[in-house]
Amino acid sequence: MSGGTLNLLNVKQPNVRLLHLSWFAFFLTFMVWFSHAPMLASIKEAFDLTGQQVKALMILNVALTIPARIIVGMLVDRFGPRIIYSLLLVIGGGLCVGFAFADSYETIALMRFLMGFIGAGFVIGIRLVGEWFPARQVGLAEGVYGGWGNFGSAAAAMTLPTLALMYGGDDGWRYAIATTGVMAALYGVFFYARARNTPKGSTYFKPKKNGGLEVTSKRDLYFYIAMCLPMYAALATLTWKLSPANLGLLTDTASLVTYGILALVCVVQISQILRVNSDLLKGQAVPEFQRYKFKQVAILNVAYFVTFGSELAVVSMLPLFFMETFELNAVTAGMLAAGFAFMNLVARPSGGFFSDKFGRRKSLSILIAGLAVGYMTLSQINPGWPIALAVIATMGCSFFVQAGEGAVFAVVPLVKRSMTGQIAGMAGAYGNVGAVIYLTILSFVDASTFFMLIAASAAFVFIAVQFLEEPQGHTAEINDDGTVELIEVS
Repeated sequence: MSGGTLNLLNVKQPNVRLLHLSWFAFFLTFMVWFSHAPMLASIKEAFDLTGQQVKALMILNVALTIPARIIVGMLVDRFGPRIIYSLLLVIGGGLCVGFAFADSYETIALMRFLMGFIGAGFVIGIRLVGEWFPARQVGLAEGVYGGWGNFGSAAAAMTLPTLALMYGGDDGWRYAIATTGVMAALYGVFFYARARNTPKGSTYFKPKKNGGLEVTSKRDLYFYIAMCLPMYAALATLTWKLSPANLGLLTDTASLVTYGILALVCVVQISQILRVNSDLLKGQAVPEFQRYKFKQVAILNVAYFVTFGSELAVVSMLPLFFMETFELNAVTAGMLAAGFAFMNLVARPSGGFFSDKFGRRKSLSILIAGLAVGYMTLSQINPGWPIALAVIATMGCSFFVQAGEGAVFAVVPLVKRSMTGQIAGMAGAYGNVGAVIYLTILSFVDASTFFMLIAASAAFVFIAVQFLEEPQGHTAEINDDGTVELIEVS
């Protein structure tokens, strides 16, 4: 794997071929994950659902993704991305077919909850692509993987309604959704046959212990535990949204049981983290060549919180914002708002390219600053604006948001190779945490205030990014035979 220009059309190169295999796997996971969204009207009619029940389905669809990204990250580091991606596609495809042919609201709710697990597919490819590309190309490669893969949700929105019409009848929506599940399952088998964890002759490094990140100082250990707590706060918030006080999907008893389970899982996770890092508690020092700073992970977490978290929140509210602000019909508003998601194809690879070309911290700082300015601009949109100007402002903001996502994951594979899956999983989970927090805020404030609060949070993240240390030289990993191998990170 040499440096130089990355030619995405040269599929004769094994790493380029692997990149295309990977982004399409991610594309299918997002297509399956959001296959219900364009079919919600048909689903609502088929099951005679209330508005509250539809909202509950949307929440259930993302609820499991937060812990799933952590779990999948651990599995990837231990077993390798090839087998884990294949299993995720096959199992997720099966759940999708189960959802499509469910015969009760309880069943579709359960299937939607379980399908949140497929949202962790993103994490797998981050480790896989990081294995195949050198440091000076990894940002662009990860950006292509993330940007083109993320487009799966938009592809579902554009194609499934037409596919449902082609199938025809009252069950057309079922066959359209089931088609995405079958595609994912078949591709899972194909992916296993074609993909490889590493280039020929390279070592796939695994963490020495499983159950949590291995950190390298007591201070980092406590920092790591503290960074786990917001994920449980987000899950508790989702439980509250499903409780009788809000959507009413859960009873008071079920809500209390869920809170209890979350508390128990939190305790178990902390105990696992302490077990994995027990040598630190015993006073044993980590060799200098194996050390890394957990603050690098924490900064990437909060950066993804404000980038991907705000994207998920804004994409879900933007059509209604355009409808109410400019008195548009649903179709027109949806088309105009889609510009935010469409920028992924260009913006995310651009963010990775900037990171490779101009430096990790500098690029992320500029993009976060641009994101803050973008959201401040959106907060000023009012009925007096020309619609064209509002759309341009929206797409300009979305470029910085998604380029920022690309810049975050340009750094993730360079922190600690053997734990890239877990680091990607934690950063990815923080993106979902951000979405939960921002959408909760939106339920209490108007759109203008909502945009301003995102901009304010971005200002804090901008300060945090200044403490990100530029990866330099090499990191060290230990082979199974005990020898040390250096991996280039700059």
